[in-house]
Amino acid sequence: MTQSKIIHNTNSQKVISLFSGAGGLDIGFEEAGFQIAVCVEVDPSCCETLHANKPKLSIINKSIVDVTGQEVLDAAGLKVCEAALVIGGPPCQSFSLAGLRKGLDDERGRLLFEYVRIVRETLPKGFVLENVKGLTNWDHGRAMQLLIDELGKPIEYGGTEYHYTISTPQVLNAVDYGVPQNRERLIIVGNRMGKHFFYPAPHVFEPKKTVWDAIGNLPKPEDPSETAQRVAGTIKERRKKYGY
Repeated sequence: MTQSKIIHNTNSQKVISLFSGAGGLDIGFEEAGFQIAVCVEVDPSCCETLHANKPKLSIINKSIVDVTGQEVLDAAGLKVCEAALVIGGPPCQSFSLAGLRKGLDDERGRLLFEYVRIVRETLPKGFVLENVKGLTNWDHGRAMQLLIDELGKPIEYGGTEYHYTISTPQVLNAVDYGVPQNRERLIIVGNRMGKHFFYPAPHVFEPKKTVWDAIGNLPKPEDPSETAQRVAGTIKERRKKYGY
């Protein structure tokens, strides 16, 4: 039995979303039957998008460095151990093969361990961490090993010791699952129930779905709105400040 079948047995499983961006990762989990209980995102433009799409969603618009696990739980209406999952993809530019690859020498790279901190402070049943393929070999695998070591350390809470079983990290390509994009991403899954997780096997799509297959029938775009023009003017500065 796969871990996915074990975890989401109801449609009310609450998830803590970190580094939420505009909510792309969240959508996948919602379609799988989970409920996003809270989002933590530092970029105000992304928070505007999240709020516009889901006005009732609880959003913490702060750097994760300044957010405690208790603050996240309070915003989600949860207690320690109640969340089904913590999910998120910490900023990946520090490890990207297309970037400067400063890794843990870059403050964005160290945000990986802020993700770990929130997991340890909230004690969800499981977690899913997404990052770039380059994390696997940065500094001969040192960052990856440090991350796995931190995620696997025992946690004492309420007189009980908790321990996360970590799946073997695996690089998955979105194109193998029906997405019209070659997008390789490292996925790490863990749970504190002692269960083994099996990554889904690639689906067979021949020929591979193209971007035209996905959006070729859309109507021609209208002129950009005032909001779109305003946001577009912030992109350069946002890349400097938030890394994307």
